[in-house]
Amino acid sequence: MLERQRQSFRQWSLTKEAFDELIASGPLADDAEIEASEWASSVKKAGTLRIGGTRTSFLFSQLDETDGKVRGFDAGLYLLLTNYILGDAYSYAFTQVDSSTRESVLQSDQVDAVFATYSITEARQKVISFAGPYYTSRQAVLVKAGNTEIKGVDDLADRIVATQSGSTGPDILAEFAPDAVIQEFQDDITARTALEQGRVDAYVTDYTLLLNAMVKSPGVYEIAGDVFGPEDNYGIGLPLDSDGVAFVNVFLRKLIDEGIWEQLWQISLGDRTGIKEAPEAPSVAE
Repeated sequence: MLERQRQSFRQWSLTKEAFDELIASGPLADDAEIEASEWASSVKKAGTLRIGGTRTSFLFSQLDETDGKVRGFDAGLYLLLTNYILGDAYSYAFTQVDSSTRESVLQSDQVDAVFATYSITEARQKVISFAGPYYTSRQAVLVKAGNTEIKGVDDLADRIVATQSGSTGPDILAEFAPDAVIQEFQDDITARTALEQGRVDAYVTDYTLLLNAMVKSPGVYEIAGDVFGPEDNYGIGLPLDSDGVAFVNVFLRKLIDEGIWEQLWQISLGDRTGIKEAPEAPSVAE
């Protein structure tokens, strides 16, 4: 549940030094562990981990143009994984993805893994595999600051509601707000722009992604009502039936057991939203 129905945040900046120190202190896989995985062995041989991701998600993967580095919760995980396999967190190649291209870059062997607040769904599991989950969220309703007419998901009937194409948003809206007029957008930025311009009345997507918007643009948006819908488990996308799933799951469990997951959450999300206590880490699949 949200602490209050409408929240606003001041903009806390990420502490670069703490983030970079945490990445540098991450665990390293031993040779036997890498050799036991065809996926990890391929990455090791190539000398580069090919990542699909984003660089505009303020809390999860934001490009810092002052030094060219990407930081945030998702970025921290792929940097730690790169370091885990290759001994150098920055030995990765990056491909920009959005919600409509995440499967295709894996299917066409353009990337080895996708880190992009990527919800695990049955439909996606038919064409790719997931490691994790590494994070859990739910849905929320974003409105322009000062909106007093929409107090939550129950007020979306006959409203024009933005969501991202290729995300879980359209299906969840169809279930929880069946009378809403759904308008799909390619990505988060275009959906929020439509909201700011008044072309849509609200925007529904993962709560954690909406926190991104509120922290990045204080006073522009509000979250209306409580979170809703099923738990949304984020996973790391991998090629279908890849043995990289088991390898990455071992890596994730190490991060959780060693307290690195919690530290990364606190630096990337907690300290920047004023949330003092980290949530319990999800149970990573065996």
